[in-house]
Amino acid sequence: MTDSSAAGNDTNNRIVAVTLDEESIGRSGPDIEHERAIAIYDLIEENLFAPEGAVAGPYTLHIGITGSRLMFDIRKEDGTPVVAHLLSLTPFRRIVKDYFMICDSYYQAIRTATPDKIEAIDMGRRGIHDEGSRTLQERLAGKVRVDFETSRRLFTLISVLHWKG
Repeated sequence: MTDSSAAGNDTNNRIVAVTLDEESIGRSGPDIEHERAIAIYDLIEENLFAPEGAVAGPYTLHIGITGSRLMFDIRKEDGTPVVAHLLSLTPFRRIVKDYFMICDSYYQAIRTATPDKIEAIDMGRRGIHDEGSRTLQERLAGKVRVDFETSRRLFTLISVLHWKG
């Protein structure tokens, strides 16, 4: 059932809780764990998340990997299922691989490199992150409406899940 009167009310079209499938999460270092915690915190604080054709939220989101697909299990705040979307991981593989390589360079640089070098690496890191965010928005088009900042935070979480092994 669609609540068309709520479709334009973005105050209810938001995520209020995010969980990650523990079986999907690979071991990661403290830098990645820190990025994940910040992304979840920032995502909960401010986001736009509106599943197409669904009653307005707020929503909870469980993200995991099932087979070779990314799973978004979307529920109402009370746990009532809304929809589950499965997205191919293929469009994200190269982006995530590049993102982790540059993140490794960035984390090494902040310990020893000059400020100019750190800034240059960080600009590259943000560029790859933006590419992943745009790809996610494209993959969610027609399924879930998200703004760019929400997509950025979701891409960070997907990156953590994507590299289980």
